[in-house]
Amino acid sequence: MPESSTSARIVVTTAANSEEATRLGRTLVEERLVACATLVPAIESIYRWKGSVESSVESMLLLKTNAMQLKALEARLQELHSYETPEFLVLPVEAGSRGYLEWMNQCLGHDLSPATAIRTDKTE
Repeated sequence: MPESSTSARIVVTTAANSEEATRLGRTLVEERLVACATLVPAIESIYRWKGSVESSVESMLLLKTNAMQLKALEARLQELHSYETPEFLVLPVEAGSRGYLEWMNQCLGHDLSPATAIRTDKTE
């Protein structure tokens, strides 16, 4: 049964191409700002930029992290990214498997006990 999570987050961003997405994902994992970067190649985005409607083929990244990393992750993504204004959307994770949430915290350098990493809805 999934456990409720108090700190897990998924950050959505895009990159100009799969090479940039791979570079960003690998760097952010190596620097322990994200536990995992899932790359989705060849998406099409339609958006308004500087007064015109544009469209681009991009790669999407789903970055698995926690709330403690968000400020540093946003700053680092801004430094590494080729876009003037990179997408940075934070989605809360309502629940996940205990094992995955513990693994995620360990990868981020936060080897928290289950009691501090995960909130359960069970009453004792």
